[in-house]
Amino acid sequence: MKGSLPPAEHMLKPSLRATVPLHQGCGRRSRQLTLPISASGNTFGHSFRVTTFGESHGKGVGCVIDGVPPRLPITKQEIQAELDRRRPGQSRITTPRKESDTCEIYSGVGDGITLGTPICIMVPNTDQKSQDYTEMAVAYRPSHADATYDMKYGIRAVAGGGRSSARETIGRVAAGAVAKKLLETVAGVEVLAYVNRVKDVTSDVDHQTFTRADVESNDVRCPDSAAAESMYKVIDDIRKKGDSCGGEVTCVIRACPKGLGSPVFDKLEAELAKALMSLPASKGIEIGSGFSGSRMLGSEHNDEFYMEDGHVRTRTNRSGGIQGGLSNGELIVAKIAFKPTSTIARKQNTVSRAGEPVELLARGRHDPCVVPRAVPMVEAMAALVLADQLLQHYAQCELLPREGACSPDTSIASQFRRHLEETKANGVVNV
Repeated sequence: MKGSLPPAEHMLKPSLRATVPLHQGCGRRSRQLTLPISASGNTFGHSFRVTTFGESHGKGVGCVIDGVPPRLPITKQEIQAELDRRRPGQSRITTPRKESDTCEIYSGVGDGITLGTPICIMVPNTDQKSQDYTEMAVAYRPSHADATYDMKYGIRAVAGGGRSSARETIGRVAAGAVAKKLLETVAGVEVLAYVNRVKDVTSDVDHQTFTRADVESNDVRCPDSAAAESMYKVIDDIRKKGDSCGGEVTCVIRACPKGLGSPVFDKLEAELAKALMSLPASKGIEIGSGFSGSRMLGSEHNDEFYMEDGHVRTRTNRSGGIQGGLSNGELIVAKIAFKPTSTIARKQNTVSRAGEPVELLARGRHDPCVVPRAVPMVEAMAALVLADQLLQHYAQCELLPREGACSPDTSIASQFRRHLEETKANGVVNV
């Protein structure tokens, strides 16, 4: 049709486009091909989609959530409760920046129920100290995003690190609160995370029994109270020296429906890995046995199946609740490693934007260890993955009735069954 787009372009979403030469063999003339360039990594998810916005020292940060089903009960207080777990200034071992992180819901929710339209949540910034970042305007902080942002964009929001700041995760945590409510309402899913290691101090936690109250019982967010006390002391001692340390957060997902995820490229562990590795300071992830499983024999590592009350179970859970890229109904267990906070109150050698060697003493307010505040962030990203996968699973596998469907709304399956029975009774075939 005259004026229509070429087939390849017609199927693609609007985006930035670049024209490049396409050579058709040696000695033959080239032709131009227009390729789409997707930018710029601010949206996560497919059916349950979240876009975060805002800079650390801008007017505010937030998110837009699209794809949330209508009629889901959710309140501002439920979202605020998750943001309160993430906010700065909670204790002596977190950044002293004072922000209430009070959220406002601008759209998508009415009378405490989702409308099925995009939900916009905004949190204002109220305690900016941009003067603390004047040195970073000319010098790159070691191991921070300063240099790489400059390499990519040629310009950056110096104050607070802009989009590279962990303050961006406010939008993730707010969206995660909605995802958690959806998962709990539809399938009774519980997403919990805790600090299992700080520097060299480890913990011993029963993944079957620990609770949110256990996690929130101390400032480190470790259910093992003895380990938490040692972790707190390590972080505080390092803080006094103007340094930082890293650690690990373990995420446990209970009552996950069977079959979430997809084979091949969109395996559930692959989706979780991308989500959790997108968090600031994350540097590694293990699912189930993780790297330790690579040192075992197959006879040692395999999870044997058995029947319990009519359900297929596994006697061990070295797979971490995921087999073949799909959830198997057991606990999903993921462990995420976080590096030491990049910005420290000690002199470091670096270079300026002009390439000259300089000595930098960074100012600003930063966590001496990110892992206690990373706990709600980890939960949020895991919940976003599962909510997205749950919607995709319903669309593909639960639309037509079958025994053992995970839908809580049995009336929908009943409607299909009645329709099939009626059409067959009326002599209609091939339905």
